[in-house]
Amino acid sequence: MQKTVIVLAGPTASGKTALAIRMAQLFDTAIISADSRQCYRELSIGTAKPSPEELQTVPHYFIDSHSIKEEVNAGLFERLALQYTQDIFAQREVAVMCGGTGLYIKAFTEGIDDMPLIPPGIREAISKQYEKEGLPWLQQMLQQQDPDFYAIAETQNPQRLMRALEVLEATGRSITAFRSANRTPRDFRIIKIAITLPKELLHQQIHTRVDRMMEAGLVAEVKSVLPYRSHNALQTVGYQEVFDYLDEKNSLDQAQDLIKTHTRQYAKRQLTWFRKDKDFQWFDARDQEAILQYLQKEMC
Repeated sequence: MQKTVIVLAGPTASGKTALAIRMAQLFDTAIISADSRQCYRELSIGTAKPSPEELQTVPHYFIDSHSIKEEVNAGLFERLALQYTQDIFAQREVAVMCGGTGLYIKAFTEGIDDMPLIPPGIREAISKQYEKEGLPWLQQMLQQQDPDFYAIAETQNPQRLMRALEVLEATGRSITAFRSANRTPRDFRIIKIAITLPKELLHQQIHTRVDRMMEAGLVAEVKSVLPYRSHNALQTVGYQEVFDYLDEKNSLDQAQDLIKTHTRQYAKRQLTWFRKDKDFQWFDARDQEAILQYLQKEMC
């Protein structure tokens, strides 16, 4: 049998974690997380990290592997994930990768390009303008000047938006152009599976998950990482809204509602990203048996 990585992707709250564990159990293997925030030890509730029980069921890589003090990006993930894959392949024929961070999955399956150097003057000018005008200015600029990137961007993450604007101003090209040049061939087979749910059901699961996060102590978790609030990993849904609540910019109920709204928007962008990749085989998340049967047939 050819060494194979099964990639399981899809929007947040669609049920990837439970399905990935079933896949790993079926093939007696381990899971590599492709989530840009679950790697941080300090972030658990707001990242919907697998539970301790789930983590004990099968081995997981890239969960709790880094501190919030460290910078993690797609390039680092590519290098680490390839090493994790070789570690798993030393004992197993199959590895499972599971996550919703499209850029990380793309980096692993295709390779990632070196980003252009940005002149300091451009970076400083954009940073000053952001401090003056705020997040709406960044969103508007990119929506107008780089709509392709904006369609799949983390629009609540000012660091990512500033980075895209820097690249645009420095090179005259979209940041997406530096992510889609040459594919790096891999010496193993890749099977791509994507799952989703009908929109109303997905939204319902998102709302339920956010309610559970709040009950589980999301506010306390956000307070515990206040010293690192400028870190890129915290410029995201679930943390920014609670920071605003702690800054008395909104009420706790408003923060909870905003997390739901922004998570729905993020799920939509995830679907946009994954649907552009024609290698994904799509399934209804509720039909786990059909997915497992498909995989068993593919592996024969």
